[in-house]
Amino acid sequence: MPVKISLEEIINDLLKNDLYIFVFLQLKLRMPEALLIIIAYLIGSIPTAVWISRHFFGIDIRDYGSGNAGATNTYRVLGSKWGTIVMIVDMLKGVIATSLYITLPYYIVQSHDVDRTNIMIGLGLAAVLGHIFPIWANFKGGKGVATLFGMILAIQPIVAASCVGVFLVVLYLTRFVSLSSILSSIAFAVFILFVFNDDVALYRIFSVAVALMVILTHQKNINRILKGTESKVPILKYRDRRRQKRREEDL
Repeated sequence: MPVKISLEEIINDLLKNDLYIFVFLQLKLRMPEALLIIIAYLIGSIPTAVWISRHFFGIDIRDYGSGNAGATNTYRVLGSKWGTIVMIVDMLKGVIATSLYITLPYYIVQSHDVDRTNIMIGLGLAAVLGHIFPIWANFKGGKGVATLFGMILAIQPIVAASCVGVFLVVLYLTRFVSLSSILSSIAFAVFILFVFNDDVALYRIFSVAVALMVILTHQKNINRILKGTESKVPILKYRDRRRQKRREEDL
């Protein structure tokens, strides 16, 4: 009896496996680079949300809310203060891991900018992989969006700032972190391909893969948004109260 495999499963498999293989083949890894990739993965594996929830609240964040060990679920379960801390630390994981290239003099030379971008993408992806499948937390982590942003921040700060702008505008208008993440990832691909027109082939491929990966990993969130059951973050609750008060006064 033939086994049915959905298109989503095929694309997911390509993104989670073949993308990493393709990137690492492009890097032409030697021992120093391979060692940095491993270190980047270990940095990405630091389960910020899990450790904070266990240490300060005596719970495992993965047993509550959406079950993800990320900033969004921390916002929902532990509040905006701890959600912000988790988001910042997870972003720093991406920045630090991606910046490990500076330990190898070859990649600091200006004429090696293409190789430098390639190794930074490899290091960043290793950190994102670590966040999603953390060795320190039984390989069950978050979706990697904050760590991915930290990676982009290290590679192209201007593009990262532009994506933050999209994220904040969508968050202000909707209060959906998931939708903000999806649209900012799509914006990232648009910025790289059309606005800034980056000429590094691997980076262009990576930008499209990021948009597809974020969309696919947020399928449940998309379904909840369409059904009207997606949770909203409480950071703009005072704005909503003012709006509600105005509506009541108008009535």
